Amino acid sequence: MKVTRLVLALLALCVVAPWQPAKAADVICYNCPPEWADWASMLKAIKTDLGYDIPHDNKNSGQALAQILAEKSNPVGDIGYFGVTFGMKAKAQDALDAYKPANWDQVPAGLKDADGYWTTIHSGTLGLFVNKDALGGKPVPACWKDLLKPDYKGMVGYLDPSSAAVGYVGAVAVNLALGGSQSNFDPALAFFKDLRKNEPIVPKQTSYARVVSGEIPILFDYDFNAYRAKYAEKGNFEFVIPCEGSVIFPYVVGLVKNAPDKDKAKKVIDYLLSDKGQAIWTNAYLRPARPIELPDAVKNKFLPDSDYARAKSVNWGDMETAQKAFVDRYLSEVR
Repeated sequence: MKVTRLVLALLALCVVAPWQPAKAADVICYNCPPEWADWASMLKAIKTDLGYDIPHDNKNSGQALAQILAEKSNPVGDIGYFGVTFGMKAKAQDALDAYKPANWDQVPAGLKDADGYWTTIHSGTLGLFVNKDALGGKPVPACWKDLLKPDYKGMVGYLDPSSAAVGYVGAVAVNLALGGSQSNFDPALAFFKDLRKNEPIVPKQTSYARVVSGEIPILFDYDFNAYRAKYAEKGNFEFVIPCEGSVIFPYVVGLVKNAPDKDKAKKVIDYLLSDKGQAIWTNAYLRPARPIELPDAVKNKFLPDSDYARAKSVNWGDMETAQKAFVDRYLSEVR
């Protein structure tokens, strides 16, 4: 009878207090989504080589920064991954601690904060990620202005430029390609107003799977996502650098201020810039931050250099300064 009562008591305890894992995540990285930039492979490699569990996190740059700021008095995250303009904002809002990782000196000066608050780990070229099978026989668009044609009604997607870094990069790319400047975003705003007639799809999160499924036939996105689909997914996918031109954009990491697992987070950031870490990025069709050549097997899968000549490097510090004014106008005039 005593044994029976003990067993029943233990069963009751299990109902009241369900089993909890013995160990939580080793490191929290905000905005490390598995379908973006092949973070899935990177996090798996970190687990293998460092033994650290890092959960997938499907935020965008703006959402990651917002959460870090909301938790500032009691930090939860350890690492933030951002488009470079949001890395700049994170530093300006005192959301990061300075840290110069191993190989930091090999990252070009324009791709890192001089004090180490953020460091580029890779970059991509913005263009059009196209699911050819989902176009219904229509031609693959070659230019930004092609997207305004009625043929592409309901087929074009771009991430929300008021929240996602890639959304703002798309706006910058369109604006510069169509004759705008840091102080004049009229061309981009006119473009998005015209595009609204074609009923675009405007998600906030990375939408790789929605292009692969055909839900979004044409998406403003980076070369690395399009090449991943082209060479790893079933279907017919293309990457287009629009005829009017585009831009190159860096992605950065920073150590969250007062991160709870700071020492482990530093080792993870070191790993991202290590020889092996940078090689993982190249295998995912990303340009490494350090001056490492793309392997021929990867390089041969890219568009020709003549196409990439249309993609320009810009001063993202200037564009970060211009971002708020653009977002305010976008929200009032377009969305």
